[in-house]
Amino acid sequence: MNTTRIGLNRAASEETANKLNELLANYQVFYMNSRGFHWNIKGDKFFELHLKFEELYNDSLIKIDEIAERILTLGFAPLHTYTDFLKVAKIPEAKNVSDGAEALKAVLAGYEVLLPLERELLSMSGDSEDEGTNALMSDYIREQEKLVWMYSAYLNQ
Repeated sequence: MNTTRIGLNRAASEETANKLNELLANYQVFYMNSRGFHWNIKGDKFFELHLKFEELYNDSLIKIDEIAERILTLGFAPLHTYTDFLKVAKIPEAKNVSDGAEALKAVLAGYEVLLPLERELLSMSGDSEDEGTNALMSDYIREQEKLVWMYSAYLNQ
């Protein structure tokens, strides 16, 4: 059979699922980095950044679930071990970061990995008429472009 249970081309869906797994791995590292920033942030901006990092990791957790469920909807298996995530992810682990500016720069660097992956998926899913993946990526990109602007403004960059 050349189509998936939801009527999409199987080969194109497998390619999309593989790219979604790459996005999933990067989101897992982004999530853990955000949690670490939330736990370890210090300084005069503690209260506002502590809350902001909590927003980031809660949002990442939702996206992780959505991405994994999209992979399953396409008929494939999501990665689910940290060993696999770390092999695939391009976002580096951030360890022992307690400075707000350093943490926000790491967040922005994470978006420099996530956004191109999401744009690639947007293009792939558009070409294969995969509206579910396309809509998800479009929403993520819109949100994150605004966050990049806001975090950059906060850092005066």
